[in-house]
Amino acid sequence: TDLRILAALQANGRIANIDLARASELAPSTTLERVRRLEERGVVRGYRALLDAPALGYGIQAMVMVNLGRHQALSIEDFEADIRAVAEVRACFHLTGRYDYLVHVVARDIDHLRELVTHRLAGIRGVEKQETFLVLATPKEDEGCPLDLVIENGSPRSPSAPGRGAPRSGAHPTEES
Repeated sequence: TDLRILAALQANGRIANIDLARASELAPSTTLERVRRLEERGVVRGYRALLDAPALGYGIQAMVMVNLGRHQALSIEDFEADIRAVAEVRACFHLTGRYDYLVHVVARDIDHLRELVTHRLAGIRGVEKQETFLVLATPKEDEGCPLDLVIENGSPRSPSAPGRGAPRSGAHPTEES
């Protein structure tokens, strides 16, 4: 099934097609075609190596909470374009609630973080206020999607009620299972 293919690819993006076929219990040609379809539909967005930031000299991680001064579409677009250009930004999330954005950054050391936060992030168009939180530890970090919450018929599985969930419309990774 597509879920078995996705689970195997998520565990090892460099898996050989023959091994992927074995893991998904399909013929290699069928597996190759299913992977191609998953890629075309955008379910599989790409393949890449996961690098260790501290091993590369980025020993500091921080979460920066950002509020914008204005919330018009152009202000949001400007901020998002500028934040994408900052190499140390690992992720940026547009939020509801007290803060507008959560920005995950890495830095070599405290001096680098200070320069990043006080000059580069604070200087981005539209930033009115920011608050920085140092990451002390990362007890869980996973690049994957929780495939165990998806059931074969394409409905989400409720964490509180395994096997049950409201049907969703639209393309789903398992619709061709």
